[in-house]
Amino acid sequence: MTATTAAEAMAAGIRKTVPDVIVDCCPIADGGEGTLAALIMAIPGDLRRVIVSGPLGDPVEAAFATFAEGGFAVIESAAAAGLQLIPEQSRDPEKTSSRGVGELIAAACAAAPRKIIVALGGSATNDGGCGMAQALGVRFFDRNGDEIRTPICGGMLSDLSRIDMTGRLPALSNIEMIVASDVRNPLTGPEGAANVYAPQKGATAEQVARLDAGLAHLARLVRRDLDMDIEELPGSGAAGGLGGGLVAFAGASIVSGIDTILETVEFEQRVRSCDLCLTGEGQIDAQSASGKACMGIARAAGKHGVPTIALVGAIGPGAEQCLTAGLQEYVLIGEGLPAALSMRQASVLIADAAGRVAADFSPG
Repeated sequence: MTATTAAEAMAAGIRKTVPDVIVDCCPIADGGEGTLAALIMAIPGDLRRVIVSGPLGDPVEAAFATFAEGGFAVIESAAAAGLQLIPEQSRDPEKTSSRGVGELIAAACAAAPRKIIVALGGSATNDGGCGMAQALGVRFFDRNGDEIRTPICGGMLSDLSRIDMTGRLPALSNIEMIVASDVRNPLTGPEGAANVYAPQKGATAEQVARLDAGLAHLARLVRRDLDMDIEELPGSGAAGGLGGGLVAFAGASIVSGIDTILETVEFEQRVRSCDLCLTGEGQIDAQSASGKACMGIARAAGKHGVPTIALVGAIGPGAEQCLTAGLQEYVLIGEGLPAALSMRQASVLIADAAGRVAADFSPG
């Protein structure tokens, strides 16, 4: 479910049980897929659609948003390079490129924002952001000294020999570039982009080794040609190395996805006047306690004495850690139902659970 759909279901369930309640729907995403839709619902913005290169080079329609109040734009990398754009049988991170993300950034730059937020997550790529950089005017050369003009993909990284930044889009020098991601993986190594995420994108064990070697080669070139070290930078491995590529080629800073989104929608100003905050999570477990959106929400609401209850699809090992990290309670929707049935009926189950929580809740 999208954050928007979940928020609307919660609101419907609450209003059915407590008709006179005031509900502020503020969908939140942590910087991954769904971030754009959540922001558009939470704050007034202008959605713009453009045709860009998909991960396999086919044209796809992608959107970005501009927000006049604050002068910023938001791009979701998955819109141009997402795994959902490729049929499962065709997924191969050695053949996919992030070029479309660069084309989205260039389109956003044309709107002259003060800041661009790039939300990472759900990518089909493992090219270290080189395809993205090409679309922004960065030039790459192969071992023969020839410029690579086709979109760079993951399988081409080991063939790179030189990086030339002189033709980079000038507008980037005047725009603050923010990478919103709660993935903290480095570019290479056991916890790097290839080893952790490439298998989810269709890579075999042999491909993972080649992709990791390619990213390591890219990191060496970045050190030599750009005098910058991105290999161990936390978050550089996000979206197949796109996080590191944005830092190296677009001058970006990697920041906490959930914190950035909460600040952007002015969450604390909105939640401080509430009696109760409801959020959600597919499965709550020990991992949720370290960086997931629901806990970022709980901590922000807790600063103002507002309790947060999470409606969850499943409860995994270590979920109780969330209760000591700021969450007041978690409530299982569809208890006793098979997971597949719960997923099909998620909107109804969330509405029912939200209604029960609201009916039982007593401020103070």
